[in-house]
Amino acid sequence: MTQNPADLSADLDARARELDAHVFHSWSAQAQHPSLVIASGRGCRVWDHAGREWLDVSSQMVNTNIGHQHPSVVSAIREQAELLTTVAPATVNLARGEAARRIVSHAPAGFQKVFFTNGGADAVENAIRMARLHTGRDKILSTYRSYHGNTGAAIVATGDWRRIPNEFARGHVHFFGPYLYRSEFWATSPEQEAERALRHLSRVIEAEGPASIAAVLLETVPGTAGILVPPPGYLAGVRELCDRHGILLILDEVMCGFGRTGRWLALDGYDVRPDLITFAKGVNSGYVPVGGVIVSEQVAATFDERVFPGGLTYSGHPLAMASIVAALDAMESEGIVDNARRIGAEAIAPGLAALADRHAVIGEVRGEGVFWAIEFVVDRATREPVPASTIARIKAALVDRGVLPFTAENRIHFVPPCIVTAEEVDEAIAVFDEVLGSTDWARA
Repeated sequence: MTQNPADLSADLDARARELDAHVFHSWSAQAQHPSLVIASGRGCRVWDHAGREWLDVSSQMVNTNIGHQHPSVVSAIREQAELLTTVAPATVNLARGEAARRIVSHAPAGFQKVFFTNGGADAVENAIRMARLHTGRDKILSTYRSYHGNTGAAIVATGDWRRIPNEFARGHVHFFGPYLYRSEFWATSPEQEAERALRHLSRVIEAEGPASIAAVLLETVPGTAGILVPPPGYLAGVRELCDRHGILLILDEVMCGFGRTGRWLALDGYDVRPDLITFAKGVNSGYVPVGGVIVSEQVAATFDERVFPGGLTYSGHPLAMASIVAALDAMESEGIVDNARRIGAEAIAPGLAALADRHAVIGEVRGEGVFWAIEFVVDRATREPVPASTIARIKAALVDRGVLPFTAENRIHFVPPCIVTAEEVDEAIAVFDEVLGSTDWARA
């Protein structure tokens, strides 16, 4: 058992809740205060001040890929803080260069530059800006089942409900991507789903006017929308459509990149080479806010003599850069990406499949690496989703039993850190089994 480093005092939990009245929370009705206090963490576990422990299979926001408080990353941040805490982006800095070099070493051939941002949303924002300036076109195509961030263009590129009250950016068009379990195309096989989804995208491109489209923006594996592993041939087919019409392909790897799928980048599992790649989250496990765009040579060349009209005060912030260097070095030296692949195949996949066999409220499990979704249904035949209130009650029961999950709509995403052990997976699935067996959730 990992030792809890928190100051063990229930009074501090009470004080934290009292002070939380001053915090305006993300994606929340402010009268509904959160009650869970997190004071510290180690590896795959977190604690409150009183010492209560949770096994974190949410990775917080699906970002702590190397787990909580990895000592080498904490040490690197501390050492950089002693040396230089901040520096303007228009300077040369060793930590920034080291971070960029490590990132491009995991990118496809033809990528040599990184534009650093403060997070995933502004990475997407700047990738869109680059695509529009490079092509001289305006429109961005993205899927309805997607999440790309909460800045101006990123939230409008997003397909889910959060886009609708925030539609202030111009030039965005949405289409349906593949999702065989709830196919928009009456498909009955992955191959059919890919073929028909590509035909749908082709028609959208034709109807919108190919010469008006700057880029197609896709999450390589859509995350918050349901961990929708693309069927064989789909991403390669999107690439072919983009090439046919002179459209750039942006792959959003903010959530699925840097170990999450059991590969360094999720795109490594598909026959596709994008023009721009966005990243954040897993590149340093969120220890310091950071994101960026990995820029292909042809797009980067557009700005060799032309000023790129974008930048951030904290682009390439030294503390963030030090955390990237240490995180990626740790992932390499400790075999963390390979662990994610192996645990996914040998522990999570069979464990969740067995869970689905035992509980009819589970309609489907899907995923790869440490990136899995459990989809809950009222009836397997109709695939009617359970209501959000059911998921909230299942989540509460899991938290009460010491497991911290990630929930979205009618799903629970099983997304532990890439360092998770088979024993921890078994421990979490046993709690899921207990909770799901305690009530007829499909009828509750």
